[in-house]
Amino acid sequence: MRVCYSLYGHLLSKERLYKGFKKVWKAKGAAGIDRQSLSDFASNLSDNLAQLLLELQTKQYRPQPVRRVEIPKDDGGVRLLGIPTVRDRVVQQTLNDLLTPIFEEQFHPSSYGYRPRRSCHDAINKASMFTRQYGMRHVVDMDLSKCFDKLDHDLILKSIQRRVRDGSVLELIKQFLKSGDMVDGQWQETETGSPQGGVISPLIANIYLDAFDQEMRKRNHRIVRYADDILIFCRSRAGAENALRQATKILEQELKLTVNQTKSHIAHSDGGVKFLGVEIGSQYTRIQVKKLAGFKGKLKQMTKRNGGKPLCTVIKQLNPILRGFSQYFRIANASRELKKIAAWLRRRLRSIQLRLWKKPRRLHRRLRQMGYKPPFKLINMTSWRNAASPLASYAMPNKWFDELGLVNLEHVRTGYVFSAELNRGMQEPYTRSVRTVL
Repeated sequence: MRVCYSLYGHLLSKERLYKGFKKVWKAKGAAGIDRQSLSDFASNLSDNLAQLLLELQTKQYRPQPVRRVEIPKDDGGVRLLGIPTVRDRVVQQTLNDLLTPIFEEQFHPSSYGYRPRRSCHDAINKASMFTRQYGMRHVVDMDLSKCFDKLDHDLILKSIQRRVRDGSVLELIKQFLKSGDMVDGQWQETETGSPQGGVISPLIANIYLDAFDQEMRKRNHRIVRYADDILIFCRSRAGAENALRQATKILEQELKLTVNQTKSHIAHSDGGVKFLGVEIGSQYTRIQVKKLAGFKGKLKQMTKRNGGKPLCTVIKQLNPILRGFSQYFRIANASRELKKIAAWLRRRLRSIQLRLWKKPRRLHRRLRQMGYKPPFKLINMTSWRNAASPLASYAMPNKWFDELGLVNLEHVRTGYVFSAELNRGMQEPYTRSVRTVL
């Protein structure tokens, strides 16, 4: 195992800080407690980086408290985010770039969250492989309560110290952990946790939870983990119950985390295993119902008939949402759902255009331009029902929306396997040894 004793000197480089800033700029993000935005920091970039470098060289750098923000969750609760200042994010990103290659080589191969060249798709593909190729259809689905907020600081530093012995780097990480929160103008001490929203927090969480991954590996359990989303795959119900007990003991007693007993459960792939927005079944992967409902709700909000915006403007606003959703969920067997949404969305857009035309005569003019012969029926231009009428479909055929540049969900290739790693793994025979598992 490689151990690094002298790293802090590599951090003392304006070029490295600049590379860190470029990544922070690309990730965007809000201002911290000092109200300095990314644009403000960038307007005097050279001097700001020089000041950071000087503070790091003289060891006078001190992270500021994070700005605490509450984000509503789907289940009605809130997720606590801690937003560091821009200057602190730059230092964290630079330190993160320095530490990532050191710890990457030790991480469990079935850990996928916040790691370079790994994605949600890889995690979903791996889970599908365990279920379908290896027949491990009893799945422990574990939920951790506020994982980032409950990481033990002493265990974090001990975990990092196994690979990094540089006292200055360890002290810098300790400062980030102990910087505190600002809530309603009041400073609050942070005794546990690494703020979700901090640049270096995902790496810290992976280092922390790697102890769980490796312990499960020693016990010959097949897992897939994406950050704090954990699946354990077993061949029998009894095996799954045993795995749940062992995992709970490791997480709660050794790592001092809290397993949400109401949400953690044993599922079977015949009924679908919910993971990263999809349901992984024995023969299929489909989009979770709540994700489809949320997506349609967002589209409905953006396509109100009384919005008054030109159709081209509406389509321009829709396309990034359509493209992002379809590119993520094309891993699922979702062609039928996407076709339904595409048809429903076109009807909403036809309804918008009919309302913009206002008078039936403008619809009739459009039909004559397309070569249709009158007489044409007079229809109510504000009726949702008439948006699905033959006249509306003739005047605004599907091809017309393609010409306007609307992303067509019907053309998305679904059920797609992305991971080259998975394809290699599928060619390997299953054995009892964990070394054969990717």
